[in-house]
Amino acid sequence: MKVILHIGAHRTGTTSFQAYVRQNSDFMRTRRIGFWGPMRTRKGLFAGIQPDAGVSLKAARHARGRVMLQVNKTERNGIKTLVVSDENMLGTMRRNMRSRSLYGDVGERMARYAAAFDGQIDTVVLSVRALNHYWSSAAAYCVARGHTLLEPDQLVRVAFGPRTWRDVIADVACAAPGAKIVIVPFERTAGRPDAMFQGVTGLYGPRNASQTWLNRSPSVPELRGMLADRGEDPDLITGMAPRWTPFDTAAIAAMREAYMDDIHWLTAGADGLATLTEELDQRGAGQTLPHGPLTRGQGYDDQERRLAEPG
Repeated sequence: MKVILHIGAHRTGTTSFQAYVRQNSDFMRTRRIGFWGPMRTRKGLFAGIQPDAGVSLKAARHARGRVMLQVNKTERNGIKTLVVSDENMLGTMRRNMRSRSLYGDVGERMARYAAAFDGQIDTVVLSVRALNHYWSSAAAYCVARGHTLLEPDQLVRVAFGPRTWRDVIADVACAAPGAKIVIVPFERTAGRPDAMFQGVTGLYGPRNASQTWLNRSPSVPELRGMLADRGEDPDLITGMAPRWTPFDTAAIAAMREAYMDDIHWLTAGADGLATLTEELDQRGAGQTLPHGPLTRGQGYDDQERRLAEPG
């Protein structure tokens, strides 16, 4: 059985993707694709894998046995491909915000998941996003859940910090050396969980629920209202754009440049560590998969996307 880990990142459509897969269970079943999402992984299945406070080595061994028991059971049930999707495998946004850095402990975390799956991980899929948008979205998400806003000097540390997606990818590749690392740019899958499905599985996804887009960042008015309801100063949230960004123009420019460097590195082969998946522009499939290679799409050649020809 092929085991695929979809590890996030946060704020890259993971919740939408997971809801989309759940709503297409019949499609998954007919193709013998199994799915473990947060509704399963966070209800005890992964308990003990990470060395949180109070977790013993015995608990870690039990966690590995529990995971492998379920893997073997899934394979006996005729599943050919198992997709495990949980962005918290990568780490947490709260930890990122506290450390002002991007998933600094991902190598250690992924090494423990690789051990829990007994080296049977075939592919690890990571979705990346422009750093200025990722950090702005993460900041808005955390503020909406009661966390304090970062101070100006802390925002500078975030924006000009040395750690980028390239470092995260290298850590993941080192922790799971036997797995193929696939990178999916969020810019090509935003609001399109069917495209994310192809990035994860290599198959065309069904049209059903393909417009699902959940857990969007709260808007500036929404964030201001939340702060006011908590008795905090709503003027801490500034800006006229619908989506809030706490960074100034210099910080945004620096993060954009760092992200473009990461994409250039991935396009050039990522030193053999990972594969960048870009051809995700096709529309979703119906109940019958289209003929031809499953790794290529129809591009933007649909009638509805063409420019009007001159008369």
